[in-house]
Amino acid sequence: MANIQQISQTLHPTLWKLASQKLLTKMITELMYEDIIHPELIHHQDQVGTYRLILNNGIEYTFQAKKRLFDSYHVFSNTIQRHEAGNSILAINPNQFLLDIQSTIRMSSVTTAHLIREYNQTLIADTHILAKKQNSEIDLTTLDYAELEGEMEGHPWITYNKGRIGFGYQDYLAYAPEQKKPIQLGWIAVQKAKADFHAVTDLSYEELIDNELGNEQYERFQTELKKHGVESDQYFFMPVHEWQWDHYIIPFFAEELAQKQIIPLGTGADYYLPQQSIRTFVNISQKQRHHVKLPMSILNTLVYRGLPGERTVLAPKITEYIKGIWQKDSFLHEECRVILLGEIASLNVDHPYYSKLSGVPYQYLELLGCIWRESIYTYLDEGEQTITLASLLHIDGNGKPFVSSLIEKSGLSIDEWIKRLAATILPPLLHYLYRYGVVFSPHGQNTILVLKDFIPHRLAIKDFVDDVNVSKHPIPELADLPEDLRIVLRSEEPEGLCQFIFTGLFICHMRYLSDLLEEYHHYSEVKFWQHIRETILAYQHRFPEWKERYELFDLLRPKFTKLCLNRNRMLDYGYTDDDDRPHASEYGYVTNALSQS
Repeated sequence: MANIQQISQTLHPTLWKLASQKLLTKMITELMYEDIIHPELIHHQDQVGTYRLILNNGIEYTFQAKKRLFDSYHVFSNTIQRHEAGNSILAINPNQFLLDIQSTIRMSSVTTAHLIREYNQTLIADTHILAKKQNSEIDLTTLDYAELEGEMEGHPWITYNKGRIGFGYQDYLAYAPEQKKPIQLGWIAVQKAKADFHAVTDLSYEELIDNELGNEQYERFQTELKKHGVESDQYFFMPVHEWQWDHYIIPFFAEELAQKQIIPLGTGADYYLPQQSIRTFVNISQKQRHHVKLPMSILNTLVYRGLPGERTVLAPKITEYIKGIWQKDSFLHEECRVILLGEIASLNVDHPYYSKLSGVPYQYLELLGCIWRESIYTYLDEGEQTITLASLLHIDGNGKPFVSSLIEKSGLSIDEWIKRLAATILPPLLHYLYRYGVVFSPHGQNTILVLKDFIPHRLAIKDFVDDVNVSKHPIPELADLPEDLRIVLRSEEPEGLCQFIFTGLFICHMRYLSDLLEEYHHYSEVKFWQHIRETILAYQHRFPEWKERYELFDLLRPKFTKLCLNRNRMLDYGYTDDDDRPHASEYGYVTNALSQS
């Protein structure tokens, strides 16, 4: 039995209770937001309400919570009580809560069973994170971007955010981002007839590989191919993750390995740290080298973490399209100086049989590929520091928010810092939306905040291949969108396009930031959202000629369709092994606090 000492040190009652109570609180909070459970307000005093959730099995839960904007709640963990047959106890068990609500919310037993597994995996990870926090005195404001990523704790909204179905415990210890263990990637040679290589216009395969490997490593791989008696110029070199190699590449591409269409070359020299997405890696040996995105076919949050073949092939072309807009627009590249981390090259290998099978589960079309993304370190000026936007929600082991430390070191007031944050993030996103009918998905993981003297300075955006979307409503700027991109990129009606900012940024990140600032600093969430609204209006005032676009892509409308992430797993999609990736569920409407003057 391996890892006995690690388990003994980490999985003990105190930490498990803390992680469980935190997860239960998050479940109640988010299931209320998504209208999955409907507690009734039974008492209200000093802005705090007492709520009662009556289930159809006779069990009740009571708790206290504050109502927040955007139909959200702040639930107080130590007030959650479970009542059954006249007995009341402090509620701390998320899996028991799941069983208690199952019949009331009409969740299937199959879904419930799989979800318990995901919640247990999440709790194991959360317990390890708590243990690390208790034993760490790191000043997060001094950490490098890649290191800071490993301090993050997962999706703030999805309750089963570290389910990672497919990982065993040893895999978790070796490959989870929060473990912060540098890894070396494996490399394989793939026969060119079996692979698609694509790159931006001014980059060749030879230049890419020379940059990524260096002469010594390249010659070592060439020698390895000679041992197999094949011509090296008939093969592409590509990195693979050790977990994917063991679990998917060998079993699913055994025929190609037997026929030397795929040849293992050994381990690369460079070390990488995984980012929050698990499948994206930052080179920490040679920081100027590309970040690498690889398929890891685990089920985490809503989807398998593979690389869709049709999007992988077009990644460089999407980058050229997005950067083409940037290059011709002085507001974006001179005033905002927004950084676009281009996916400049890709390799995709289709499975020979699954690719021909109609209706095949999508996970089998995402098994083997690679995307090379520009390194954030190649874009930074002297004195600039980069942080993942998600870090603004982080609270350290001493109970201090990371954002509080940044504001303190900046010398600004909270109010001024938030104004600078809004003025840094929003204008480039709004410009792409209003001017070009193009949106990114600027949630905390995809968005990088560039600081100078700990003050928001400019914005960096990544992950174009999965998350760039365009307007379905015809506008002249999209008339020249290449047909192959039009087919692959998701197109949305105006409200759907706005959702990527409204839900992706405001609901998925900023509602948590505003709640944090109110709880820790008594900074009014009304004031917070006024700054967001004022930044949008200031942009619109700056460019009055696009008035029709502001009405078309109306971020200030009174209500938006409510997109739901937990509902998708729990009630709608479940664990179906379908031929298409699941998307957020739509249920009801959310009141838009930005519509208020």
